[in-house]
Parts: sequence; C-alpha cells; structure tokens
Amino acid sequence: MKVTVVGAGNVGATCAQIVAEKNIVKEVVLVDIKEGISEGKALDLWQTAPVNYYDTRLIGSTNDYSKTAGSEVVVITSGVPRKPGMSRDDLISINAGIVKSVTENVVKYSPKAKIIIVSNPLDVMTYAAYVTAKKPKNEVMGMAGILDTARYRAFLAEALDVSPRDIQALLMGGHGDTMVPLPRYTTVAGIPVTELIDEETLNAIVDRTKKGGGELVNLMGTSAWYAPGSAAAQMVEAIVMDQKRIFPCCVKLDGEYGLKNMFVGSPVKLGKNGVEQIIEVALNEEEKQLLHDSANAVKSVMDVLDGMNIL
Repeated sequence: MKVTVVGAGNVGATCAQIVAEKNIVKEVVLVDIKEGISEGKALDLWQTAPVNYYDTRLIGSTNDYSKTAGSEVVVITSGVPRKPGMSRDDLISINAGIVKSVTENVVKYSPKAKIIIVSNPLDVMTYAAYVTAKKPKNEVMGMAGILDTARYRAFLAEALDVSPRDIQALLMGGHGDTMVPLPRYTTVAGIPVTELIDEETLNAIVDRTKKGGGELVNLMGTSAWYAPGSAAAQMVEAIVMDQKRIFPCCVKLDGEYGLKNMFVGSPVKLGKNGVEQIIEVALNEEEKQLLHDSANAVKSVMDVLDGMNIL
C-alpha cells in the first residue's frame, strides 16, 4: 500500500515522517516542485528507519507523479503562504492554480486515491480539489478540524492540569477565525467540560483556539508544521487502516445542517472509503447561527475563486 504527500515542506515532511513511523504502509512518496528537496528529505527520513524501527520505504520525486501511481491516499500540502503586500485574492489565485495542477496529476496516476487537502485557504482549496478531481465527494476532504480540536484540547489540558488524552472535543465550520468550537460537546473522561472550568476561562480558550494559527505565526514568523502534519497523518491512518474514526473534517455538505454545496468542517466517519458518513449532531439556535455565519464566510471566498475562472 502506498501513500503520497505532495509538498515536501515542513508540514508535508512531518506528515510523511509520522505515516512512515506508524509502519502501516509499504511506501511513502514525497513529491515537490523544488529540485532535490523531496529526494533529500525522503533519504534523510529513510535513514531514521533503523533507529525508529519501521520498514516503510520513503521515496522522493521532483515533479514526477509517475512514482505516485496506485496511491491509496494522497495528502496535498502544496501552496504558498501569504506574504507581506499579498492580497487575499492573490493568495487564492496562486494556490488554487497549484492545487488544480497537483490534483490533475494525482487523479491521472491514482484515480482511486482518497485526497486530503492541507493547502490554505483550506476550505476553498478543498472545493478547488473536488471540482478538479471530478470524484465522489467522499473521496476529497480537508484537514482542519483535527488540528483545531487538537489545539483546543491542548489548551484545555493545560488549564485543567489533566492529560490531553482524556479530552474529547468537537469543532465545526471554516478553518480560521469563524470556526465554531462546541463546549457542549467537549468532555474530560466523559465529564462535561463546563462542570470543570468556569465560563470566562473556557471562552478565553475558545478564542485562543480560533486564533491558534496566528499565535504561532507571531511567535515563529511562519505557520505551524508539527501539529498540522500530525493531524493529516491521523487521517491517513484512519483511511488506510479502515478505523472508522470520528473526526471533524472539511467536507462537502449537501443539505446537512441546512447547508448545500458548502465546504466546511463537520464530524464524519473516516474509513477505507474516505468519508463514510457525515454525522449531524443536534445544534442549538446559537450554534447553528454561528455555523451558518462561518459557512457564509467560506462561501464568499468560494465565490471569489469562481469569479477567477481558474477551475
């Protein structure tokens, strides 16, 4: 079994490393447009195999997608970060063109692959990949909710001084400031989090989660890579191992939560067929309104992309 990661930057290389170390596939292929980068990182990672006790082979490729043929899952991290002076529309235009080109190559060589999008702006790039791939909606999804809930759970674990392993949480909506954390669906070893923390502290954690990416950019001057790479690898594992895990992922909604032809985060069941079920949880009126506001924010960016006639 083969998994491909397109984009050998920090996020892509981290994802490839974690998938390899899980020892769940025969081969991980790293693809990048920069000469020698993917080959070098793949070789470096392969040399950790004797130390970390795994058998997964790592192969690098500079823009040669033939080496990715027959991949079960493809993770797309390609794209450029937003730079000073670059407008949002510039970022959308550049990254949509990249995601479109990559997706075309992925589908050419691995027509049955499940595609996971990590490129930003994530929800709209998932839409771009879906339109380009012309695949069933269960086979194209975006990684955002796992990363965002991981941040949320990590912050809660700090505040409560408990193991993050005991915290379960749900988060919906777009990836960014309009995301919708759901404290009502947050538990610590089955105990509702609202019984363990005061409302003011919880609201502060929710706000910090929404701005989690920005906090890291301010600290490092660039976006995160360990947590996004880990989150993408967790999705790969759920699909490859047919685990039927319940995760929040960016998916195409067609009527669920009153949203149609929208790409936003929702709880789903992930297995060998990709998104095997979109789960509708009961939302109160306030939560539903927040979700619709988030979806409308995503839709406005989708409309911008549609107006560019790139897809």
